[in-house]
Amino acid sequence: MSHPAHYREAHPLIFVFTHWINLISMVALAFSGFYIHYPFFANFMGVARGMHFFFMYVILINLFVRIVAAFFVKSATRLGTREVETDIKNWLPQKLNRHQLGAWLKYYLFLKKDHPIGAKYGVLQKIAYIVTIPLTLAAAYTGFAIYAPFMDAAFFAAGTDWVGGQMNMRIIHYYIMWVFILFTAVHAYLANVEGVAPSRLIFAWKEEEGLRFDADGKVIGGSGH
Repeated sequence: MSHPAHYREAHPLIFVFTHWINLISMVALAFSGFYIHYPFFANFMGVARGMHFFFMYVILINLFVRIVAAFFVKSATRLGTREVETDIKNWLPQKLNRHQLGAWLKYYLFLKKDHPIGAKYGVLQKIAYIVTIPLTLAAAYTGFAIYAPFMDAAFFAAGTDWVGGQMNMRIIHYYIMWVFILFTAVHAYLANVEGVAPSRLIFAWKEEEGLRFDADGKVIGGSGH
């Protein structure tokens, strides 16, 4: 299968920055979270707690910026083209790929060799990325609910009572972290399963020339760049 070109229009610079911030925050949160859960060296707990809550604020602000930017920043709605539309359209059902759920499932289950070509994100990608929004908010809520300065506030105490106490809230928070770790691993694999061009673009903002495709996956010409 020929690959579509990966142009900068697919990931405007602001989205490159938010992606970098997300990655750095996730690594810092996972490291500090593991340390808080099981201190594996001495005299770092204060720093780990400070780091954990600092990057929690960072990731929440970053999420807010990314959501707002989706309504104002334009990006390509399919790979292999420099034509752009408001980014929010990439997250809504699109004529380009709303019929491709079955094809994407077959591809991810190794029942289909080539993935469908249509929109910038596959159907399952959209679902997975959108799910990270409530998941991030859940991580923040459970984190505040077990953090001494906030745990007695009515908003958080009610949730703690509902799940059966502080220990259960800690367990939920811990497993949410594992969901993010697994999501990140799968995301990294699937994004680069056919080459590192997507990572080169999202991290280094380096383009890859290639072929362009129509909505049905047929080649319509060279990239012209």
